[in-house]
Amino acid sequence: MKEKKSYDFTKKLLTLVFPIAFQQFMLALVSASDALMLGMLTQDSLSAVSLAGQVTFVENLFLMAMTIGLSMFAAQYWGKGDKVAVERIFAYVMKVTAAVSFLFFLAGMCVPGSLMRVFTNELPLIEGGRVYLRTVSLAFLLTGISQVYLCILKNTGKAAKSSVISSVSVVVNIILNAILIFGWFGLPQMGIAGAALATVIARVIEVAWCIFETVKKDSAKLRVCHIMHNDKRLRHDYWKYSSPVLGNEIVWGVGFTMYSVIMGHLGSDAVAANSIANIVKNLVACFCLGLGSGGGIMVGNELGAGRLDKAKEYGGRLCRLSVLCGVASGIVLLALSPLILTVTDLSVTANAYLKWMLVMCSCYMVGNSVNGTTIAGIFCAGGDSRFGFLCDTVTMWCITVPLGFLTAFMLKLPVLAVYFIVNLDEIVKLPAVYRHYKKYKWVKDLTVYDGAE
Repeated sequence: MKEKKSYDFTKKLLTLVFPIAFQQFMLALVSASDALMLGMLTQDSLSAVSLAGQVTFVENLFLMAMTIGLSMFAAQYWGKGDKVAVERIFAYVMKVTAAVSFLFFLAGMCVPGSLMRVFTNELPLIEGGRVYLRTVSLAFLLTGISQVYLCILKNTGKAAKSSVISSVSVVVNIILNAILIFGWFGLPQMGIAGAALATVIARVIEVAWCIFETVKKDSAKLRVCHIMHNDKRLRHDYWKYSSPVLGNEIVWGVGFTMYSVIMGHLGSDAVAANSIANIVKNLVACFCLGLGSGGGIMVGNELGAGRLDKAKEYGGRLCRLSVLCGVASGIVLLALSPLILTVTDLSVTANAYLKWMLVMCSCYMVGNSVNGTTIAGIFCAGGDSRFGFLCDTVTMWCITVPLGFLTAFMLKLPVLAVYFIVNLDEIVKLPAVYRHYKKYKWVKDLTVYDGAE
């Protein structure tokens, strides 16, 4: 019996985690291809797009909060077998997300230069980022729409299909990157603007495919009647549990953006090295992200079906796996470091920064894996979202962000010392995360009614 339970857990885990991890890897690969190709033009092109990407990062924080909230309810209602409730929450989240994504589109189109001045005071980087943001602005709206669709697919038994859609979009993006950045096949060499245009075209394909997939007979559908008329009780419960997630994402994301602001004012060498380090970190951490996202869906399904003891058992297994995953990811990152230092075309100073940044990133992986699996996966699966908000508020805004500004601009410590300080947040929060996990406040069924009534 124990072996069968272990087999069932492993089967469910692999069915969810590998497609989601692969999807995350492919998304990170776009940033890597942008960096590699633009870095072959100039270091300033790489740095400008990296800083402009912080606007995308901020939008993604909002999208992450909305889709985590959507996952809380979609996973539990799907586990309960209530398709109508899934479609109602799907429609409401799509309406809100599309509206906010439209604001990002307007900002990127109308005030790109002002956005860039937040992150750097170097004129070449501001100009390059301005070109990128204005061209890529439509993708802000399209990404908001596609991420809600992909979230619904993952939570309704179509994680593999979601991965395929996202991965094909990424492949198209990378191919178009090369064609448009370098001007292949007789096209003009567009550089930074080419990278942005490739992203827009890829998002158009992604949205179209998502719409096609969700009109199929067995899919949860986006219905106009649910968009126009929201269920008040479901909407209330959504914001009750999602508001702390949104607060958490804002607190964490703006804090993380402050890290980029700090590094962005330490010179182009620091910006370039930090850009590559973040890209590598995101690529290697993909399985950790998949474990948190897929594990959260598994726990949510069991909670929605009323199997609370099984959900608790799954949570324990996922925590143990997250430690192993973090250690393995750190080892992989260290092993890849010599290759990364060889293939990147950076200045001598930037390359020296990058060498030690990668070492620090390898240590960061364990905390990132454990915290991602618990805070963003297990806790949120049961609606326990306030802890993450409080935890990130304290660790980032009371510790690492103030220390980052202090060491960078008042004490004027070396770049690597500043980088070490701003990457302590995931390690600092580990004891509090473990204590909160053991309280089991996340073992909760959020389903409130039969949507068919």
